[in-house]
Amino acid sequence: MKDDHRSPFRDAHTDRKAAEGVPDTPQTRSPAYTLAFADDEFLCRDELRPVRLQLELLKPEMLMNEAGIKSTIVLFGGARIPDPEHKETARTKTLADLSHYYDEARTFARLMTEKSIASGGTENVVVTGGGPGVMEAGNRGAVDAGGASIGLNIVLPFEQAPNAYVTPDLSFNFHYFAIRKMHFLMRARAISVFPGGFGTLDELFEALTLIQTGRMERVPFLLFGRAFWESIINWDALSDAGTISADDLDLFRFVDTAEEAIEIIDNWGPTEKRGAVPGR
Repeated sequence: MKDDHRSPFRDAHTDRKAAEGVPDTPQTRSPAYTLAFADDEFLCRDELRPVRLQLELLKPEMLMNEAGIKSTIVLFGGARIPDPEHKETARTKTLADLSHYYDEARTFARLMTEKSIASGGTENVVVTGGGPGVMEAGNRGAVDAGGASIGLNIVLPFEQAPNAYVTPDLSFNFHYFAIRKMHFLMRARAISVFPGGFGTLDELFEALTLIQTGRMERVPFLLFGRAFWESIINWDALSDAGTISADDLDLFRFVDTAEEAIEIIDNWGPTEKRGAVPGR
């Protein structure tokens, strides 16, 4: 991480290195003597949670600023949806049938990245959860276009690693789901949601809630796969019950192809943004 700030004070790196060379005594071996910022056990204490939250917000923000990332295209979707070339490994026939959305996500990310590169490569950079399935397809599409993409991974109880297509310097790992979701949306110029499970639904509804309540500016919100989304969520029933307003159903659009999604994003204008309230 670059640090161009110059200070007359001795820097933390120097003192951390110097502290490693102190005489070995009962005092210096005590955990109490370890520099606070170099003490992993101390930083992981419950009382330090506010500090860890701040660090997890700051680190990706600083590195993305240094990389010049100004805006992003968010790509949410299921980790279990396979590459069509390997759909025979899918756990269910439905997952195998949904595998074509891997290709749509890959195409969508490629087209968006080509546009990003043409405008300098700092706007509309694809960001995914960094994992397998649809997320992998998004990062892979960016590689197809010869551009960079972001992966926001998270530590899970089971084995989890970033997919091979995330730009290494833009591959982040999180402990807190809440901070990870903030980073998904802080630079979002458009949100695309492909079929997925609990995690995808969580991301979908949190983003919709922020827009519905005016906590976030309205952006193109694209649900890939009308048949899938209408089969798992009765949107009209929510409106008919009055738990959401009829206007809330206009906060998103159904699309089935990457080209449809690109057209909506390209033609997004004041009419589509009606009612938007800055979420600052």
